[in-house]
Amino acid sequence: MIRKILKFFLGLWLASLALTLLYRWVPVPFTPLMCIRLLEGPQEGQVYRWNRDWVPLEQISPKLIQAAVATEDQHFMEHHGFDFEALQKAYKRNQKGNKRILGGSTISQQTAKNVFLWPARNYLRKALEAYFTLTIELLWSKRRIMEVYLNCIEMGPGIYGAEAASQTYFNESAANLSKGQAALIVAAFPNPRQRNPGKPSPYMRRRASKIQRLMQQIGPVHLDQ
Repeated sequence: MIRKILKFFLGLWLASLALTLLYRWVPVPFTPLMCIRLLEGPQEGQVYRWNRDWVPLEQISPKLIQAAVATEDQHFMEHHGFDFEALQKAYKRNQKGNKRILGGSTISQQTAKNVFLWPARNYLRKALEAYFTLTIELLWSKRRIMEVYLNCIEMGPGIYGAEAASQTYFNESAANLSKGQAALIVAAFPNPRQRNPGKPSPYMRRRASKIQRLMQQIGPVHLDQ
């Protein structure tokens, strides 16, 4: 019995490695969140749609990459999946009851969660997120992590990835996004189903202005191959 259990978990581990290796080169066709959203259907007052176009990183504006790093994970190129300094700051803010400005999850963690896991808050999900984060950091390059991240992340109701968001909100390809447009797209995080970069609220405009200042501070992001 114990041997069967061990074989079962070994099989799961090998399958996870095989899938992670496959996604090192192959576009991710869908994610658990996409499936969940399909089953949920459109929110009240929204029209059902599915909009997603995978594009290589070369066809995504460096300004969007810069905006994502500036806002979500300024140490993206330096850490190995986890930014413990950011986690500590986020924990202290939560203890004080302050509003969230910058989260503790890295882009690598968000990518692992988006691609392999379901949205939930429990110890099992967090443990699996840590495992997949370490795995993609080991098997993928930073460039690939960013490419998958910007092609899979939810950017609106039924909208996934940079190209779909760019076309929907600005009638523009992701390659040609301006600094202001990139900042507005990222300003919709972490609630893209309620925030519209194409029709930004005063709050979103203020947030986008702050993101542009952060972009100026960190400068261009140079990803490895």
